[in-house]
Amino acid sequence: MTQLNREAIDNILSRRSIRRFDPSKHVDDALVKVILECACAAPSANNYHPWHFVVIDKRQILDSMADLHPYGKMLKTAALAIVVCAETEREGKVMRYWEEDCSAAMQNILLSANALGLGSVWLGVKRGDNDLEGRLKSLLNVPADIALMAIAAIGWPLETKDPHKGIDPHSLHRNKW
Repeated sequence: MTQLNREAIDNILSRRSIRRFDPSKHVDDALVKVILECACAAPSANNYHPWHFVVIDKRQILDSMADLHPYGKMLKTAALAIVVCAETEREGKVMRYWEEDCSAAMQNILLSANALGLGSVWLGVKRGDNDLEGRLKSLLNVPADIALMAIAAIGWPLETKDPHKGIDPHSLHRNKW
């Protein structure tokens, strides 16, 4: 295995959900651009790229999002959030795989943030209770015909976690279940 391959593998294994951020540090726009470029490099069914990204770095909006999301308290200290949204239809055609496409984009967001030394965590929205999606869409002025999939809370980490190791033997099956 080459050094570059090892670095890529180490980045994947060391990516962990980080929920404690240094609120005094912001994330430079150049780093946000790299993260978004990586998000847009995700695989997409039929190459449709249904995703849209809303970058939030205003403290008042991040705090409001934290108040709305039952598991989003870390947004109060995150430097920014990237909200992953999607077109579910385009020119009368249903985008059947928008959730898979947006999940791949979100994974690239999390991996690229980790590679840049940032911490991040994936906050689900699409299946939240109490019309979480609708309330967040209203806060962020997301058009009614756009689905809001998830939020990546991102910032400079105040916690570290050990890398993932091994394979869960209960989840591995070969050739048949």
